[in-house]
Amino acid sequence: MKLFGTDGVRGEAGTFLTAELAMKVAMAAGVYFKAHSKTNKILIGKDTRRSGYMIENAIVSGLTAIGYDVVQIGPMPTPAIAYITENMRCDAGIMISASHNSFEDNGIKFFDSCGDKLSHSVEEEIEKIYQNSELLQDAHVRGKNIGKAKRIDDVIVRYIVQLKNSFPRELSLKNMRIVLDTANGAGYIVGPTVLEELGAEVIVLHNKPDGFNINDGCGALHTKDLCESVVKYRADLGIALDGDADRVVIVDENGEVIDGDQLLGALGAYMNDRGTLKGSGIVSTVMSNKGLDDFMSQRGLKLFRSDVGDKNVLEMMKKEGINFGGEQSGHVIISDFAKTGDGLVCALQVLALLIETKQKASTALRPFALYPQKLVNINVKTKKQISEIEGLEEKLKELDKKGIHHLIRYSGTENKLRVLLECRDAKKMNSYMDEMIEFFQKALNA
Repeated sequence: MKLFGTDGVRGEAGTFLTAELAMKVAMAAGVYFKAHSKTNKILIGKDTRRSGYMIENAIVSGLTAIGYDVVQIGPMPTPAIAYITENMRCDAGIMISASHNSFEDNGIKFFDSCGDKLSHSVEEEIEKIYQNSELLQDAHVRGKNIGKAKRIDDVIVRYIVQLKNSFPRELSLKNMRIVLDTANGAGYIVGPTVLEELGAEVIVLHNKPDGFNINDGCGALHTKDLCESVVKYRADLGIALDGDADRVVIVDENGEVIDGDQLLGALGAYMNDRGTLKGSGIVSTVMSNKGLDDFMSQRGLKLFRSDVGDKNVLEMMKKEGINFGGEQSGHVIISDFAKTGDGLVCALQVLALLIETKQKASTALRPFALYPQKLVNINVKTKKQISEIEGLEEKLKELDKKGIHHLIRYSGTENKLRVLLECRDAKKMNSYMDEMIEFFQKALNA
């Protein structure tokens, strides 16, 4: 059984992601980290899902059973876990979250002692240990060697300070009115606190988690309430986080969502103008709009494209010596301040851009025109190898002849096929998208 997807171990809590699986995964990861241990401590955080209690306790049991000491810090954003893991000198960090998924799902994300997500090769090593029952049994300890667990409630202050340090010290959010949607998720305390301490007037939406309402009609994937509230309260900006606050969607003063690629372009250009952009370019993914390539080129900068996933974005950033990159979906990494996508770090840079340029969001955050692009998610029964889908090669050759850029890939966390088409001619693109949807429905759901 393959454990790791594009972002940790994820699935429906109580069916795939059971207490037994969580404990065994934790033990396997613990065995791996023990071989590189310096402090014998592992940090655990979570979002606001009810199933987090079950999974957290199972992970604690698994780690203490093999001799690890565990620090539990409760509901915190994913990027906070990455930061605090390194800050507290832990051997590793674990975040319990299914990010933007609904409450039924949950997941386990791992960070190493430097706060970085694990490489694919390390995940494969942990999977091998997971499959080795004899090795796991031998890893159990007894007596005084059994680990201990303690809960700490004040580490949120460390993360708040880190966020505030990411915002230019000479600037203030005084006179800024912001609507913030925390998705009833892990950012529901830290988000409003940071913005208010920096001087903003903050209207907060969806900040009353009950264990089941995370991402429910709110947050980065459901922006209707946010868009309407920005207009209603005449706000300067709307900010939507997802369930674990590693993703952000920005809404302008007119209540219109800013495209993720336009956001990347605006921030990349802003950092370049300030002299803080490293590596003479930015990193996005294979799903980014061609308009972003053209905009970067016009500014004398280069756009590097990675595979989908903020882990892959970060790997390419390191390879190319770049400190800024992200995904169209809202995972934005500014590595001077965060080791992974951080919705609040990104939002603070957006606010700094608006203040320094003295522009409204509707102007400053749309610096170039997008090529018409359409992404459709198709529910599938089974994930048949794309290369083995009969007739697909001919379909893709036809798209190439018509000048239609295409990207076909499966979701790493759900039974969905993602079909992306891009073309200067929107009418032509939409027509071919209808054909592709019909084709895949027959090929994968017949």
